[in-house]
Parts: sequence; structure tokens; C-alpha cells
Amino acid sequence: MREKLLTSLPEVFVSTAETTVLVSRSVKAGQLRKLASRLYTRNLTAVPDQLVRAHLWSIVAGYFPGALIADRTALENRPAADGSICLITPKGQVVELPGITLRPRRGAAPLESDSPFVNGLFICSTARAYLENMRVSRSRGDSLPATLGKAALEERLDTLLRLSGEGEINRLRDAVRGLGGTLNLRGEAAAFDEQVGALLGTREVELATAVGRARHAGKPYDPARAELLHHLFATLRATPPVSRPSPVRSTEADATLAFFESYFSNFIEGTEFLVSEAADIVFRAVVPADRPADAHDVLGTWRLVSSLHEMGQIPGSVEDLLRLLQHRHGALMKERPELRPGKFKLRGNQAGSTTFVAPDLVLGTLKVGFEIYQGLEVPLHRAIFMMFLVSEVHPFSDGNGRVARIMMNAELVSAGEGRIIIPTVYRGNYLAALKAISQADRPEALIRTLDYAQKWSAAINWGGLAETQRQLEDCHSFLDASVAEDSGRRLRLP
Repeated sequence: MREKLLTSLPEVFVSTAETTVLVSRSVKAGQLRKLASRLYTRNLTAVPDQLVRAHLWSIVAGYFPGALIADRTALENRPAADGSICLITPKGQVVELPGITLRPRRGAAPLESDSPFVNGLFICSTARAYLENMRVSRSRGDSLPATLGKAALEERLDTLLRLSGEGEINRLRDAVRGLGGTLNLRGEAAAFDEQVGALLGTREVELATAVGRARHAGKPYDPARAELLHHLFATLRATPPVSRPSPVRSTEADATLAFFESYFSNFIEGTEFLVSEAADIVFRAVVPADRPADAHDVLGTWRLVSSLHEMGQIPGSVEDLLRLLQHRHGALMKERPELRPGKFKLRGNQAGSTTFVAPDLVLGTLKVGFEIYQGLEVPLHRAIFMMFLVSEVHPFSDGNGRVARIMMNAELVSAGEGRIIIPTVYRGNYLAALKAISQADRPEALIRTLDYAQKWSAAINWGGLAETQRQLEDCHSFLDASVAEDSGRRLRLP
């Protein structure tokens, strides 16, 4: 009979008066294991804290039936970093479990605006969660405060503004105002109203975070991208410097180098011509009647990268960065008025699963990126950082990759260093390295990829067009990346 009763119990459960005798006997018989005060399990081998996490909310309901999930837990929607779960209950004391601490407090019972949750529990509405997290709380010992605090709320509100807009944050503010009197938290509701107003730029209240202050100043930025840029900066600073000075070349050799830089940069973006067709466009002004805009993309890129004056210019200020970006994009996209040459994007854009910086965050994110960029000293490091900054922000509706690579090589040319050219066969490596940092915060692949591309570019004996093309063919430069992969061929040094 006892075995039958045991199997009817959950794998992990909180003992009650009705089960006390059964539990006591089963523990003595080795059929149950005690995990904490009143907490038992039929699983005799699993790690205790893993069992608690797996059955978390049924355990919470076992200790505190009908409790309201509140404070920081109602916004984080998971245990805090110290394992705390904050609750509002009519009675009860702190419960210490393996890896989890249940922290009840007295407070208003669930309101009509609060939501039913699993196992008979309730969870605060978003408005109530924000309002009650405006309460001041303090850490005790090693435990975190029960509420998130001003800085964390500010970052969450900035995220809400970025993703959902002013309409949503104003609806939240109205709901918080309405709850202020109901929960006797009028002061907290007023402070929340001021915090939202400061983020919207309508109130002069001191903000706690860099992202909040930037938004108040009218220059909001993407904090996730800022983290990526800081990580890239740190990785570059830790990377030993490499210098590959550009040799003195003939005028013809410089023109050939600029030609292939333009040719490959456009090929990466899908503007594909035969080398002979592209040479006719650049050197003989032969524009295909059926592809005038594509031809101008190649010609416009070449005019930029072949100009030593143009490529000698790098930004010394945020204003310089914006000016150079807009000027170069305008020159590149001159024959594509539908793409708003030289003007930043009005709509969001993405490539595959990567969504780039939102239009209203472009200027602020470029500003943050420039401030980080200033701390780099090695030309190659500055080039890699600048390329990624422009590529990741994607400030224009199209042409971002080409502009990013122009900005990259301007860093190198201005310092007398060799350029970076990405041949067709290396396209997959390049895009995979960008994806690795964009989606997985792994900058090492991008640094290795561009370092090798510069090493390869420096090894080519740039000369006349025909002889250089033969060298490039010998290096597999023109192979489609998928064809090269299938045949086991890679970009090789000459």
C-alpha cells in the first residue's frame, strides 16, 4: 500500500500534515530522500539543485499556495543570480532550498490586473512589477536586493522604447499611475513617471545609466551592439600588432590593385561581372546598356578606392565619421536614387537571421563605436574595428558592406599599410566570421580572417591587369566559395 501511495506523489514534493507519517517511514526505508525542510524526492540519485530547478514552481506552490510572484522575479521571470525568488504571501518565512531561496513578504493580494500562473500561483502585471520594483530595498549578506533598482529599470525601459516605441511605454506609465494609489505607492509611481519622462526627453531628472543619458540627450544607442564593440576592442588590444607596409608601386599597379578591390567588393554583394566586363567599365567607360546601375556600383567603388586623397581620410571626430560615411555612400550609390544615396536608413534591415541596428539608434551607436575606436593604436586593429562598426550598424538601406570595406582600407592606406581585399573564394570565410561575432560574440574569427586577407593581399605582385589576373587565378581567387569548398580548394598565397 505504501509503495502505491509513494508512486502517486510527484517526483519532488513538499510534505503536508497528511503525508508526514508516510514520508517519515519512506525516508527510513530508503525510498525517499530529503532535500530541505519539508521537501522530499523519490529520485535517489539526481543532483538536488537540478531537481529543485526542474520542479521549481510546483515547489513554490507547495510552500506558499496561491502566492503572488513579485518584485524582481516578476520582471526577470526566473530566479535571480543568487537563486532568490520573491513572493507576496499572507504569511511565511524565508525558505532555503538547494540553489534556490524563497523570499516571501507581506503585501497586497493579487489584483484583477495580475495574472494567474502555474500551480495556482499568480504573477504581477507588468505595470505592478515596475511600480513595486521602484521600492528601495537592500541586500542582506550575500543576497541580492528584492527589487531591481533604478539602473536596471532604466535599461529595461530603454529596451521597451527601442523595441515597442513611445506608445507602449506611455501605456505602461498610465497603468503605473493608476496603481500608485491602489497599492499606496504614490511616491514610487511619481518617480516612475519622472524616469519615463526623462527617457523621453520631457523631464529633467538625473538618470542612472549611460544608455539612459544618451537617450535623454537625443542620441540613443543599441546597448547590445555596444557590448559587442567593447569585446572586439578588448580582443584587438590583446592581439599582438602586425605591420605590413605598402610598397611603392607604379601608377599602373596602383590602378590594378584598386580595380580588383572594387571588383571583389562588389562581387561579394552580388554585383557580378566578368573581369573583362568590369575592366571595360572602369578603364574604357563602356557601360552595359542593360546594367547601368550595376556598372556604376563598380565604377563608383573604384573611383573612391583609387583616390589616394579619398583613402587618406579617416575620422578624427564623430562628425567626421558621419560625414565620411554619407559622402562615400552618396558617391557609391549615385545612380540608385531609390536607395537614398548618402542618407541614413529610415527602415530596419537585416541579413539572414541578423537584424541590424534600428534606424533611430544609428547615430548614437556610431557615436559610441567611434569613442571606443579612438582607443586603438594599431592601423590593422583600427581597420578591423571600423569595418565591423559600419557593417554591424548597417546605417544605410543598401551598400553597407562596400562602404564598410572602404572605411576599413582607408584606415590602412592613411597609415601606409597594405590593403585588405576579400576575393570571391574567401567570401564565405569573411561572412562566417562576421556572423560569428554578430550572433555569438566571437571576434577572434574576424580578426584571423582579415589578418590573413591582408597577408594575402600584400603577397600579390600587383602589376598589369592581365598578369595580375593570372596570379589571382593561380590563388583560386575567382572560385565560387561553394565550388571551392566541394573541390577542397582554398585561397592560397602566391
